[in-house]
Amino acid sequence: MKQRIQEELKNIEATYGVKILYAVESGSRAWGFPSQDSDYDVRFIYVHQKDWYLSIDEKRDVIELPINDLLDISGWELTKTLRLFRKSNPPLLEWLSSGMVYYEAYSLAENMRKLKLRAFSPVSCMYHYLNMASGNFRHYLEREQVKVKKYFYVLRPILACRWIENHQTVPPIEFPVLLEELVEDGPLKTEIGYLLDRKKKGEEFLLEPKNPIIHDFIEKELERLKPAAKSFKISREDLTPELDKLFRETLDEVWA
Repeated sequence: MKQRIQEELKNIEATYGVKILYAVESGSRAWGFPSQDSDYDVRFIYVHQKDWYLSIDEKRDVIELPINDLLDISGWELTKTLRLFRKSNPPLLEWLSSGMVYYEAYSLAENMRKLKLRAFSPVSCMYHYLNMASGNFRHYLEREQVKVKKYFYVLRPILACRWIENHQTVPPIEFPVLLEELVEDGPLKTEIGYLLDRKKKGEEFLLEPKNPIIHDFIEKELERLKPAAKSFKISREDLTPELDKLFRETLDEVWA
């Protein structure tokens, strides 16, 4: 599959006249809980040729391929990427932490990783994950019958919040790592592990009554984390000069 994904990336370069700098898995496969029929969520960073940037008009800064049953591929243009990086965009920080790298060329991704801790904002990431967990809880779990896979759309961001609260660093992307460190041994961890095994076996779409142990944990954590998120000080280093320099250096490196 990696070879097919790389072929798709080469086709994108040829079709759009761009260079892809970095491409990773960003979905359940990277999060550590794929099922047997999970698709591949490929996200990439790309750069246009220098002349593309010499225009007063705004241009489309994303590339999205039609989604099929197996592949979901989309990417962000370099300046969009760096602006979002400056804002401590959590999905982008996850891309840089993904253990499933399909393609990496030139020095951009490594240079961004070196700046990652300085770009990271605990408060903005905390609110991102908290809002994700709250929204997914309302949408998927506030009903009598729920699907197995939907628990993880709430549990993963909750544990990411816990990580930020405890460490004030970028949370690991892998759910099993978060689970092992942040949930103590006991009934809750056992129930989550049981659901994780079932999801991996393909039982993710089964509708069943709410799990009271997990449901109780989620409700209490959502309430507890709301004031915790407000306790972080909003402070962020301005990386604009360094990111401007990184943008220019990347252009020169790619299109020398």
